[in-house]
Amino acid sequence: MKELEFFFENQINEHQQIVEKSRNLLLSSFVNTVTICSDSLKDKKKLLFFGNGGSAADAQHLSTELSVRFSKNRTAIAAISLVTDTSTISAIGNDFGFDHLFSRQIEAIGNAGDVAIGISTSGKSENVINGLKTAKQMGLKCLALTGKHTKDVDKLCDQVISIPADNTSRIQEMHIMIGQMLCNAIEFKLGLAPLVTEEE
Repeated sequence: MKELEFFFENQINEHQQIVEKSRNLLLSSFVNTVTICSDSLKDKKKLLFFGNGGSAADAQHLSTELSVRFSKNRTAIAAISLVTDTSTISAIGNDFGFDHLFSRQIEAIGNAGDVAIGISTSGKSENVINGLKTAKQMGLKCLALTGKHTKDVDKLCDQVISIPADNTSRIQEMHIMIGQMLCNAIEFKLGLAPLVTEEE
């Protein structure tokens, strides 16, 4: 029992430390990300989310928060996850290879002015990088949520949100926290919902 108590306290403490580091480092990149997304949506463009594994789950989660609802019922927001169409994913994997899962879909449905949002805890996922490369070539705005390693995405992206952590679990926790903040901030910037606070 003592081991579990220590584990619980240790994990909470680690999370709080990364939250504080992120608070000090990520404000401007968060605000810029919100602005890029909301400006694109105001121009009747769309957001394309993609990633692998847990990041795929985040891509699906965040696109759903926007296209369906987050804080309240409101007009739908144009957001799509590129990780949910199993026929497309399996066909691309079989015919072109796993590294082209996202680039091929962006080639099919991406338009200049859309926003491609790649999520990779390592910052090294080849299919995410390829997706961002294709998006950039096609004139989409490019964003990335990563950990500390950013050199592969920096040159491709208009904005990178880099979580200051080495532990994958801490990076993933911050990705979904920042992602949900992004959803609410986009709603707010579009005039569709208020910012959510604990007092409410």
